[in-house]
Amino acid sequence: MTQQTAPPLSTGAEIRKVGFISLGCPKALVDSERILTQLRAEGYSVADSYEDADTVIVNTCGFITPAIEESLNAIGEALDHGGRVIVTGCLGERPEAILARHPKVAAITGSEAVDDVMAAVHKLLPPDLNPFTTLIPGQMSSTVPGQVKLTPRHYAYLKVAEGCNHKCSFCIIPKLRGLQVSRDAGAVLYEAYRLVAGGTREVMIISQDTSAYGVDIRHRESEFQGRQISAHLTELARELGELGVWVRMHYVYPYPHVDKVVELMAQGKILPYLDVPLQHASPRILKLMRRPGAGKQLDTIRRWRSLCPELTIRSTFIVGFPGETEAEFQELLDFLIAAQLDRVGAFTYSDVPEADANDLPGAVPEEVKQERLARFMEVSQRVSTARLAQKVGRTVQVIIDEYNDDEDDTVAGTRLIGRTAGDAPGIDGQVYLYSAAFAGQVKIGDRVQAIIEDSDEYDLFGEVVALDPWQTSVPQLGHFVRH
Repeated sequence: MTQQTAPPLSTGAEIRKVGFISLGCPKALVDSERILTQLRAEGYSVADSYEDADTVIVNTCGFITPAIEESLNAIGEALDHGGRVIVTGCLGERPEAILARHPKVAAITGSEAVDDVMAAVHKLLPPDLNPFTTLIPGQMSSTVPGQVKLTPRHYAYLKVAEGCNHKCSFCIIPKLRGLQVSRDAGAVLYEAYRLVAGGTREVMIISQDTSAYGVDIRHRESEFQGRQISAHLTELARELGELGVWVRMHYVYPYPHVDKVVELMAQGKILPYLDVPLQHASPRILKLMRRPGAGKQLDTIRRWRSLCPELTIRSTFIVGFPGETEAEFQELLDFLIAAQLDRVGAFTYSDVPEADANDLPGAVPEEVKQERLARFMEVSQRVSTARLAQKVGRTVQVIIDEYNDDEDDTVAGTRLIGRTAGDAPGIDGQVYLYSAAFAGQVKIGDRVQAIIEDSDEYDLFGEVVALDPWQTSVPQLGHFVRH
């Protein structure tokens, strides 16, 4: 494809439009929100298409080979359509990989590099220095003045730390994003309260290793509403539990102190949901992966469920890791059945540049990987189907994400689509509801009580039987002024 001539630079009071492509995980999504917020604060507009963009920012992922390829393809597409492209994010930490494929990118920055991205934007699209137009505030979102959200109004991701201290053999996140750097608890809590004040009804806590939150800063205390709060996961969870909204924990490693967090779940303080990246079940493979807690996962899961019987556990696994034997793969399948994990994702192992696992002997042939992945998903689907069937006949709380006007793709009469406390948006199942008795009364972000009438491998189906208003605990706006 012939590269198009870049549009002329915007000057004076013209609206300078920046296109934006955000790839990767929720942690990258938070970075994208910060960049977009700064763009809006400086008077830039976000373009809806390549044709309208004066320049394009691509926030990339560099975690696994398919993600790298997706990022490189997105950069190429942006170059073909616009010609002036700024690359940021995880893959930006490997500029040589980008330049080898796309030598004409305008600038490359690493992850969490808002200042560097803005410097590149300023070079390509000089900021408007007109003293009259610069007094006009940027577009405001429904949460915080000037803050851009890429998620719907009723839920948001809240990052508590950046980087990772683990040295997993298949992963290069510490090389891309550095070692763990935790935020002070006060800063996290003030951001959470601002989100809730703006209409957020579900806060999802994320980081590379949420269980290790605060370890790097020795759990130091910081001010929150006139009190000193320690940067420790248990204390943070306890404080977040006072918000009166759904609080969901992602990327939790099975450290001993997580038991205390599970106890808070049993008390109804935060959602009984843990996203735990276990990766495998064979002790030998886990050691080759350099994963913590090798051989102890099943005991940990049983202990958690004894503390909180309603706990939903989701996890991800790697199939076909170097050296994985058929017997060790069978250990993984046996573990799935014994652990009865509610939600499971899996992907086949692929080499990642600079990952130590690349040098391990015993590469598993691709056809074997795919065959094992299919068997893995068949077993996990059976487990999911059985666990969801146990919910039929029960009344559950559901948060509403969207309306559904297409009766052809689901149960006739369905008008609402939502999630239970055991379902995170975008990665878990959904609940399809009809609500004849409450027609027109339910809004996006509302909670309802629903009786479950049917289920399949991943989703639930039922009827709204009652409305369930939120009882949030949000401080007055004045508490936020100096933060």
